[in-house]
Amino acid sequence: MQVQVKNLAAEEVGSVELPDTIFGVEVRTDILHRVVVWQLAKRRAGTHKVKSRGEIARTGAKMYKQKGTGRARHGSRRVNIFRGGGVAFGPKPRDHAIDLPKKIRALGLKCALSSKAKEGKLVVLDEAKLPEPKTKALVGAFDRLGLGSALVVTGAEVERNFALASRNLPLVDVLPAQGLNVYDILRRDTLVLTQDAVRRIEERLA
Repeated sequence: MQVQVKNLAAEEVGSVELPDTIFGVEVRTDILHRVVVWQLAKRRAGTHKVKSRGEIARTGAKMYKQKGTGRARHGSRRVNIFRGGGVAFGPKPRDHAIDLPKKIRALGLKCALSSKAKEGKLVVLDEAKLPEPKTKALVGAFDRLGLGSALVVTGAEVERNFALASRNLPLVDVLPAQGLNVYDILRRDTLVLTQDAVRRIEERLA
């Protein structure tokens, strides 16, 4: 698959060959769904916690005598039916992560990349660098390229000026190549890759 390479001035400065084994595979929504569920489950903290009746700091004395009051029989103020009592079957700290084979993860990434390529929402830049950390300059460059909601993937590291200029744009995410993932690809309308990122993706998914 031949794709034109552009710069931030929206000028064509060359072309790059994208391998069909990565950017031209069949898009399987079931695989994409599995990978996204795996990602979102893995990033959950799992620190939610409530107190049960055994952890409530209240007296253990019987509330009132067993018989003769005409009221229900109760022995503790810590139970869940009373105000200030414990919670029955509440959440406990746990790990929400699920297992997913590496081959499925790799296939999911290929499907996500291929979906953007087939929809014509894949842009290749020569580099993602700015002379100054100016958000206005980056907005102008994105306007020339026709980008609104976009994920920009750079090389090994994000250039400092580009990172500073983009962090105030709510619909723009910037990641290094090693941080590329299915969820971030799908949540933005356009995928923008630098030439360095394309090379690193090929090495990663070869």
